Amino acid sequence: MRHAFAADFDVPPGYLNTPSIGIPPAHVADAVAETVARWRTGADAPPDFDAAVHTSREGFATLTGVPADRVAIGGSVSQAISVVAAGLPDGARVLVAEQEFTSVTFPFAAHGHRGVTVREVPLADLPSTVDGHDLVAVSVAQSADGALVDLAALRDAAESAGVPVLLDVTQAAGWLPLELEWADWVVGGSYKWLLAPRGAAWLAVHPRVLERGVPVAANWYAGEDPWQAVYGLPLRLAEGPRRYDLSPAWLSFAGAAVSLPYLASLDRKAVHAHSTGLADSLRSGLGLPPAGSAIVALAVENAGPRLAQAGVRASLRAGKIRVGFHLYNTAGDVERVLHALA
Repeated sequence: MRHAFAADFDVPPGYLNTPSIGIPPAHVADAVAETVARWRTGADAPPDFDAAVHTSREGFATLTGVPADRVAIGGSVSQAISVVAAGLPDGARVLVAEQEFTSVTFPFAAHGHRGVTVREVPLADLPSTVDGHDLVAVSVAQSADGALVDLAALRDAAESAGVPVLLDVTQAAGWLPLELEWADWVVGGSYKWLLAPRGAAWLAVHPRVLERGVPVAANWYAGEDPWQAVYGLPLRLAEGPRRYDLSPAWLSFAGAAVSLPYLASLDRKAVHAHSTGLADSLRSGLGLPPAGSAIVALAVENAGPRLAQAGVRASLRAGKIRVGFHLYNTAGDVERVLHALA
């Protein structure tokens, strides 16, 4: 058991796989276990989960710096982005980063039959390439190596060119302080740095693009009053971003309703300093320059087997070993990696 940031974590030494699966605080896991116990005894009715959904919207809004009334719920990042992709006009041109996570790119590429094209450029070149496109879609922190997009430069370029921006915060929200009120769409998943079960996602929709999406998974929960939208026509969806809601995966949102407010309550500058400090300490020990990201990609020969033998949990991504540092990691985890790779 580790204690960090006012919470206990049942995380083993050397666990550096948060970019794949985050470890919940004990009180978050307990909340999910309690929900399972209530489920097995028939103690809950469907409306009992509405409060958890509402709380998760507010938590996501706080962590990304957007108003809570902009936030729709979903089940995964790709499902939420499909709302945006379906609303693009025929022949639209989408700009993305090279080697972007495919949950960001595939929803747009799937509309190739309508003439939608997806152009890849190096991440560093993204802001200078915005003009001439109909949408920019990019992860704030890249999944493969944690590289950060230059948000200030991207905002300036997009506003100057009048090009809308979609940001995926799945590998950033939870450790990186974010103020994304300016972005047209902000999407994120639950099960990595947000420390909730898989099966929850959120899509913040700026009012100026509200009508540009298509509710491809229109359902009763997206109704203005969900409990009056369960039977029969006509179509009656919510007026605001909730029109894009997906019916919630209850256990996932039971966890998210605890983990997101917990993360939102923390000093985000302290969390950022802790996570990036450990990551840059590792980079320094390996002779690499600091990067200011909680994610590190290691191009070291036989790194995977050597780290596994040392009890380090990591992932292989894009030909490199990927590690990540979150609330529960310590300098001991850094030393374990350096010793294994010495």
